[in-house]
Amino acid sequence: MKKQKNLYAIFICIGTISSFFSCKNVNNTFGNNNGIEFDSLAVTKKSHLNNDTTQPFCEISIDFVYPKTAAKLDVKQLQQLFIENMFGHSYIHFSPQEAVDRYVANFIKNYLNDAKTFNRNVSDMKFIENLISPDSDTRGNAFGDTLSYAFYSYSETLTDTICYNKNHILSFQVKQTGNKGGGTPLESYKNCAINLKTGKILTENDIFKSGYEKQLRLLFIASLIDQNGVRTIDELEDLGYFDVEEIVPNRNFLVDDAGITYIFNRGEYTAYPLNAQVVFLSYDALRPLLKENTVVSKLAAR
Repeated sequence: MKKQKNLYAIFICIGTISSFFSCKNVNNTFGNNNGIEFDSLAVTKKSHLNNDTTQPFCEISIDFVYPKTAAKLDVKQLQQLFIENMFGHSYIHFSPQEAVDRYVANFIKNYLNDAKTFNRNVSDMKFIENLISPDSDTRGNAFGDTLSYAFYSYSETLTDTICYNKNHILSFQVKQTGNKGGGTPLESYKNCAINLKTGKILTENDIFKSGYEKQLRLLFIASLIDQNGVRTIDELEDLGYFDVEEIVPNRNFLVDDAGITYIFNRGEYTAYPLNAQVVFLSYDALRPLLKENTVVSKLAAR
C-alpha cells in the first residue's frame, strides 16, 4: 500500500493532472460549429396544492438547449440524444417542445400524487391515534393537525450547457438541482460527448485501449489527493470519501481539446453533503491509454 500511495504522489509531482470545475458555456453555443445550430426552450411553472397560494407548492424551471439544425447528421437523432439525457428515455419520441411540456406536466402530477399519499397516511394516523386515545383532548393533534399542513414543497431546476462543439465532437452537460423537503438538496451532473461522425455517445471503450480501467483509477486517485491537499487515501476518507481504491470510470465525462473531464456525483465516492468531484485528465496524461485513429486521439494529437 505504501508503494502505491507513493505512486500517486509521483503522478501529482509530474504535473500531468489538474482540476477545474465543470462545464462552462462556450461563447459559440449558438454558432454553427460542426455544422450544428442550436435553439433553446425556457419555462418556469409553479403549482399550489388545491390551487391555494397559502398551501405548499411545487416549482419547476427548465432551460433546454438543443440542436435545431445539423448539416451532416440527422437532427432528429441528435435531438433524441439531448432529450434522453435531459428528461429520460421515455421522452425520446417527442419533439423538444413536447418533451418539455410533458416533463413539466409529469413533475406536477407526481407532486400532487405524493401529496395525496401523504394525506392518506395522515388520515390513517389520526384514525389510529383516536382508537388508542379516544378520550384525549389532544387526539388528532400529535399526528393530524401538525402533519396535515406539513407536506412540503418540491422544487427542481433542469438545465443543459454546450461545453464543446468542434472537431467532430459535441460535449454537453445536464445539471439537475432540486429539493423534496429533505435537509440536503439534490444536485447531479450528467455529461455526454457525442462522436458526430457516428452520431453516437462516446464511451470509454471507444476512446481507450483494453485494460484502461486500472490506469484511470490511478489518475483519478492522484487527482483527488492533489485537489484535497492530502497525501494518502486514508486522509481522503477522513474528509468524507469512501471506496476510493475501488473508483472506476463511470461514463460521466466531457471531451474537449484540452483533455477529458470526469464528474463523480454526490454519494458516488463521497458522503452526500460533499460537492460533486471533478477530475480533469489532460491528453499528456492520457496519451498512452488512447486508441489510435479515433476522434479523441486525433484531437489529442493537435
